[in-house]
Amino acid sequence: MRQNLKYNHIIILLISCVYSCSIAKYIPEDERLYTGASITIKSDSVISYKKNLKAELETALRPKPNTTFLGMRPGLYFYYKTQKAKPGFLNKWFYKKIGEKPIYQSDVKAYEVEDVLINKLENNGFFYSRAVSSFEEKKKQASVSYQLNIPTPYKLASYTTDTLPSPIKTAINDAVSKTKFRESMRFNLSSMKLERQRIDASLKNKGYYNFNSDFLIFEADTNQYKNKRFNLFLGLKKNVPNRAIVPYKLTKINVYPNYEIKDSLLKTSQQFDAKNYIQDTVFFKPKRLNPFITLRAGQLFNPQISKNTARRLSTIGAYKFVNIQYKEIDTSLTDSLGALEANIYLSPLTKRAVRAELQGVTKSNNFAGPNLALTFSNRNLFLGGETLNITANVGYETQIASGENAGLSSLELGLKTELIFPRVISPFNINENFFEYSIPKTKTSLGVNYLSRSRLYQLLSGTAQFGYSWNANKYITYDVNPISLNYTSLSNTTPEFETILNDNPFLRRSFDQQFISGLTMSFTYNGMVDSNDPDQFYLNATLDVAGNSISLFGTTEAPEQPKTFLGLEYAQYAKADVDARFHLNFGKNKQQTLATRLFAGYGLAYGNSDILPFVKQYFSGGPYSVRAFRIRALGPGTYNGEVDSQTNNAFFDRTGNIRLEANVEYRFPIFGFFKGAVFTDAGNIWNSVANPVFNGKDTFTSNFINELGIGMGLGLRVDVQGFVIRFDLAAPFHDPSLPAGQRFGFQGDAPVLNFAIGYSF
Repeated sequence: MRQNLKYNHIIILLISCVYSCSIAKYIPEDERLYTGASITIKSDSVISYKKNLKAELETALRPKPNTTFLGMRPGLYFYYKTQKAKPGFLNKWFYKKIGEKPIYQSDVKAYEVEDVLINKLENNGFFYSRAVSSFEEKKKQASVSYQLNIPTPYKLASYTTDTLPSPIKTAINDAVSKTKFRESMRFNLSSMKLERQRIDASLKNKGYYNFNSDFLIFEADTNQYKNKRFNLFLGLKKNVPNRAIVPYKLTKINVYPNYEIKDSLLKTSQQFDAKNYIQDTVFFKPKRLNPFITLRAGQLFNPQISKNTARRLSTIGAYKFVNIQYKEIDTSLTDSLGALEANIYLSPLTKRAVRAELQGVTKSNNFAGPNLALTFSNRNLFLGGETLNITANVGYETQIASGENAGLSSLELGLKTELIFPRVISPFNINENFFEYSIPKTKTSLGVNYLSRSRLYQLLSGTAQFGYSWNANKYITYDVNPISLNYTSLSNTTPEFETILNDNPFLRRSFDQQFISGLTMSFTYNGMVDSNDPDQFYLNATLDVAGNSISLFGTTEAPEQPKTFLGLEYAQYAKADVDARFHLNFGKNKQQTLATRLFAGYGLAYGNSDILPFVKQYFSGGPYSVRAFRIRALGPGTYNGEVDSQTNNAFFDRTGNIRLEANVEYRFPIFGFFKGAVFTDAGNIWNSVANPVFNGKDTFTSNFINELGIGMGLGLRVDVQGFVIRFDLAAPFHDPSLPAGQRFGFQGDAPVLNFAIGYSF
């Protein structure tokens, strides 16, 4: 009965809305509301790509009728409401947001639209077409119908060049030989405009610095045929400047490595590789800067090479602006060749900088506290574009809950040094000219971290990496670290912590493997760099392999015991991740986004290891994962989080060696910098080998779908020019930790608030 009353109430609301949004009574007596137009095509022959032609013709229909929503016109409704003497605040506010002025039949100039339609048909080869319009009038409404009578179109018989001067004749003929125009192609003005632009780009790449597509002209000759065919000729317009029909060669290249706009004084010039490096003092060594410049004295002007040089210089990381300008050398101009001087102006970033980051951390185990990180950067350390980053961080967490766990705290101190070289450092000779798009960077880092957890243990860890990062093109990036070392030392363990380790052998084994030596490889395809593309795809695949090479030098200290290297037990495993994302952008100015993500990861311990090291295991939950569950509080499997209060197992994060996640999020603008989101997340972690502590609830099985943690929620983002502060409020509606049959149910009374910087995916 309640359900029927509920549905009846909804129907009454809808009827009320339809009635209140009716605008017929507001339309003036001598007017009819314009509701749109339709096009009917009658042709003498079969039209190829008729659907595309009709879509192009529909763009000429003017004016556009008022928009409708479920048969109503709320924009018009609020317009008429604001015409009253006292429209009220809400009516004015709604009109400002969605209001529209009415479009009446008298606003439609059908004869003008007919002319535009005929013009578009002629541009598509349908000459001598006819257009007739007629209005269909109803009470208070009117629409218009356009009847188009289309004859057989003119089609291409041949495409050649007309008389052309030297030396541009050869270049244009070569470009025309690569045309996509084919015999029997329908006459199409848009295609001819694109053909001119294509030929212009081809000529530019061959040195024709002053050429312009407007200098080209097409002429069609129909006199040779009686069956609506034509010959197409490409030529040059009259009075084209002589400068436009000769190629230009670079004769001088000047590089300003430390340029400022206010600079006007003559600086010291140093020549290197036929380039002039102009700087007062050595800001950037010419030997180091030269490989990034693909411009060469003696080569023909080529805008692609110029763009390539600008892009490569921008990737160094030492410059905020790269500006390449060309200057004609008039005294060197001949009838067959011109000369250019290239000036490369490089405006550096501030060489030294300090950045501070302050974060607030909350965890599922009721730990909370601040984390402060300070980073010092030197962007040109050895005058070769090297970047030095030194980061020091301190974090403190304390147990905010009352009870036996009150007073527990965690102190973390870290120091990391990173040195990035914008070139390949290798024992092998690698020709950097092989890397056309960009030169790989060599990255090295050293770090040390100290963690103290009160009443439990102290952990000292050190890391070292050496590797390369390379942008193969606009979308693809490779990261390879052939040397990746990690050392951990557990000390000052308390009796309470020893009890935890004794009760959980898997946890003890994950801490025993003190030494990790391996390599990591990553492939990234980032189609989201195209902000104008409505369909954006992102893919990252990572492989982490450790212990294989070092196992050749491992020694066994006791039978049936793991091998060691330099007295340290080392880890041996392989771990692979795949992160795929797809964004569909739609709506006005593509401001709405349907964002999806799928993540899968698996780690396999073998050889010297029977479990992944603790720092390499997966976790789930939190602001960048399943947001309806707190960070590291989901899983593994159907584990319900019950702990022994005497051993305080809850202090440790829940981890596994398998992770699956999927996310769907609808993002939309609200007002100004504020944006909203509605999302659903699903995911969990598992172990491939059961951990006895979890009583068999943590293993991955074919029933994994029913063990996913699923939640949904609402989000608010403050997006200021790409810097995003994100708030997400979510609650689970499928909790795998509950008994089977009780897992479904929206837990709106226990929401989780996530605060983060940047989008989750």
